[in-house]
Amino acid sequence: GGTVIGSARCQDFRTREGRLRGARNLVKRGITNLCVIGGDGSLTGADTFRAEWGGLLAELLKTGAITAEEAQRSSHLNIVGMVGSIDNDFCGTDMTIGTDSALHRIIEIVDAITTTAQSHQRTFVLEVMGRHCGYLALITALACGADWVFIPESPPEDDWEDHLCRRLTE
Repeated sequence: GGTVIGSARCQDFRTREGRLRGARNLVKRGITNLCVIGGDGSLTGADTFRAEWGGLLAELLKTGAITAEEAQRSSHLNIVGMVGSIDNDFCGTDMTIGTDSALHRIIEIVDAITTTAQSHQRTFVLEVMGRHCGYLALITALACGADWVFIPESPPEDDWEDHLCRRLTE
């Protein structure tokens, strides 16, 4: 994924100069088709890149960074966007790329923690990723039989700590 290869949250691409450098790299390599797999930042960046493509080419041509022939060959950029986010928070999708893998890893970890918790008669708290979407937390809670789950879509009541402590001592 982007985190592993270092392209996640690329600050350079947030600037026109960075997108100009990206456009030049694509043109010089003859690339006219992109498949962008990512979350909100990646797909927003791809849409910005698409909207600016003609202007980027014109600027590269004007500065001599690319030839007129290269600009003509790269006059159209095809972009396909695929939602790749463990948050599973993209409207219109059943499950985003990465969600199932994240859930699988969480279940493995919960299984390991459960064994330790039972043997030591302890209560464990597990926090999962998901930013503003409680899908992973909710599905993990259901799959693992959690006693308690907090999700952003349904914030806990003010006295949740007292209620939780009472439940743990019952």
